[in-house]
Amino acid sequence: MNELSIDEVLAEVAVLVKPHFGKGRAADYIPQLAGVPGTKFGMAVRTVDGGEHVIGDADEGFSVQSITKVLSLGLALNRIGDEVWTRVGKEPSGTPFNHLSLLEAEGGFPRNPFINAGALAVTDILLDKVRDPAALVSGFAGFLADGPVEIDEAVAASELDNAWQNRAIANLMRGKGTVRHDPEAVVAAYCRQCALTMSCRQLARAFLPLAAGGFSPVVEETIFPERLTRRLNALLLTCGIYDSVGSFAYRVGLPAKSGVGGGIVAVVPGKATVAVWSPELDRFGTSVVGASALEAFAQLTNCSVL
Repeated sequence: MNELSIDEVLAEVAVLVKPHFGKGRAADYIPQLAGVPGTKFGMAVRTVDGGEHVIGDADEGFSVQSITKVLSLGLALNRIGDEVWTRVGKEPSGTPFNHLSLLEAEGGFPRNPFINAGALAVTDILLDKVRDPAALVSGFAGFLADGPVEIDEAVAASELDNAWQNRAIANLMRGKGTVRHDPEAVVAAYCRQCALTMSCRQLARAFLPLAAGGFSPVVEETIFPERLTRRLNALLLTCGIYDSVGSFAYRVGLPAKSGVGGGIVAVVPGKATVAVWSPELDRFGTSVVGASALEAFAQLTNCSVL
């Protein structure tokens, strides 16, 4: 970190991102997300030594969407370990998060757990263990954030009503044997999982184990083995921002996960987690203002891992 305090850095970031508002658009293919004002902006930093710093709309809940894929993957790995990798890969996709042609060409084996195909495979794995994977993920998120986390059923229903691409993905994988449960049940569970509502403050708390070697200073428990924590961070760095992951790594240089609700969570290993929210997305499905905010934060604090 540089000579500025974290609060001063956040104030500076809020000024630097102003020119980027209006350069993207909300995820209007999910009707419940289309009406969120594009001017929303929140940011939260949680340090491993207990500091918590927020600015803007950091305590307003929003639909975290694909950010939940990290939580579901962590749960699956904690339950069945490396067997997860017999159903999903670890490679960047280089294609949009809901792409079909690469999945078909590669025999229904998803490139990584953060594209939709991979996340559906992880949901299918969790269905082997629990009846309601979305409730499991919601409870896990609430435990890590030290407060209740709810599923927005209206968002879940809106997403399920328009989940034709995800249905196609799940059915293709069912035909190839990657998905073993009813594809409709898998898609429904996945849509409910993505409909979790969290704030930037909650996300920064929930992801803190990835910055602290697997230990959560928030709940004072070990959540992941240190080896698994390193591997999750590696996957975030190489696969967390879909097919713009290289550009994001170049700009920001931190492991991170984005969601089409406009949220991004980044990990500064050994130091902190940073969560940002602004709903207008670029063509890859990543928050325009959020990515710019994290780039400015990394530059002002010199905290890039690269």
